[in-house]
Amino acid sequence: MEIGEYISALSNTAALYNKTHALMIWGIDDETHEIRGTEFRPAQTRQGNQSLELFISTQLEPQVQFYFHEVVIEDCTLILLEIHAANASPVKFRGIDYIRIDSHKKKLKDFPDTERELWATLGRKAFESMIALEDIPADFVLRLLNYPAYFDLLSMDLPNDKAGMIDALLADRMIVKNIMGNYNITNLGAILFAHDLSAFPSLERKALRVIQYSDHTRLYAGKERVFKSGYAVGFENCVTYVYDNLPSNEVMGRALRKNIPMYPELAIRESLANALIHQNFFLHGTGVMVEIFSDRVEITNPGTPLIETNRFLDYPPISRNEQLAAFMRRIGVCEERGSGFDKIVHATEVYQLPAPEIMVYENMTRLTLFSPRTFSKMSKADRLRACYLHACLRRVQREYMTNASLRERFAVPSRNSAMISRLLSESCEEGLVKLVDEAETAARSRRYIPYWA
Repeated sequence: MEIGEYISALSNTAALYNKTHALMIWGIDDETHEIRGTEFRPAQTRQGNQSLELFISTQLEPQVQFYFHEVVIEDCTLILLEIHAANASPVKFRGIDYIRIDSHKKKLKDFPDTERELWATLGRKAFESMIALEDIPADFVLRLLNYPAYFDLLSMDLPNDKAGMIDALLADRMIVKNIMGNYNITNLGAILFAHDLSAFPSLERKALRVIQYSDHTRLYAGKERVFKSGYAVGFENCVTYVYDNLPSNEVMGRALRKNIPMYPELAIRESLANALIHQNFFLHGTGVMVEIFSDRVEITNPGTPLIETNRFLDYPPISRNEQLAAFMRRIGVCEERGSGFDKIVHATEVYQLPAPEIMVYENMTRLTLFSPRTFSKMSKADRLRACYLHACLRRVQREYMTNASLRERFAVPSRNSAMISRLLSESCEEGLVKLVDEAETAARSRRYIPYWA
């Protein structure tokens, strides 16, 4: 089907030239550009037992939005095919990607220089600047986006008229004006301020999910909630909901019993912020998920880290979603200076919890926070991880790890300092930390730094 090949070619060409979409028109003479009209009616055309649009969409990879429009000019019917530009990778039809060279449709693989240029262009394209919903009148923009929250979070007065509201959203590129005089809502505007992310088909699965289980397994799921509002609008509610549903310990005070949460709120807040901001939005069909077990909390986000996990504490921050991160910093969700992982580690140390664990899989990253566990009940891996992260935290604070500081971190009494000395020796043997002064012989006087310092 040649139309599918043209959709691939025009979608890729639009991306190559940094255009939001391409058009293909039936009913215009190719040579004179005179209006002639056409007998082609896409809504009535079928391919086998499928409609034309359904057939073409099933053959495109990755999926790209396209629409047929029928218009009448001078009593002649014209058909306009509107095609969105390719996003993360070139669009293929039946496994082959095409490109427009001059006025001809060609296979992309036959033009390697153009193919490299297209990949480079797609690699520079930020998710936030892509379009979530297009050609929306101003009134509908204000219905779909929580504009009062935008002004409230930025501590700005709400404008008196619609034009002032639209101008503010335009200035922050939450929306952009299109060639039809209406507005396109960007991914940035939708993911931050949508009343309901399900109104944006490409972002529906990016809503945060929270699942609570009845024990330490996934066999018995209890409550589940999906936060469908944009991240800026719903972040505080997400943090509160997760924190309120965490396991807690009942402590008897002087007069009353009190429930003390097992996890520091700061660690939950920073973990959620990191997962939302640093996820890979180009991975479709998945989003950030929080799973609450009886003995741990797992926070999973799509994508793998841009830096090594063992350097999270000291490495300068790198984000794949710079515009999203910048706006979240403006409203106080995260800070400019770092990833927040140092706060997570410090908070778990204050609560004397096992160190957080980061696991990287093929297309996702999972951070696990563990419930309280004494030193004697921690595994060797738990102890080594805690020792290494303690050394990293002390290093970024311009201090050294010592036997005394590590004993304090684990709440181990001084009479058991030999246990900590053994752990320090094991950490050195594993290549996680090293001595500052190899000549120092007194165990309690030795100072340690991470292996990379």
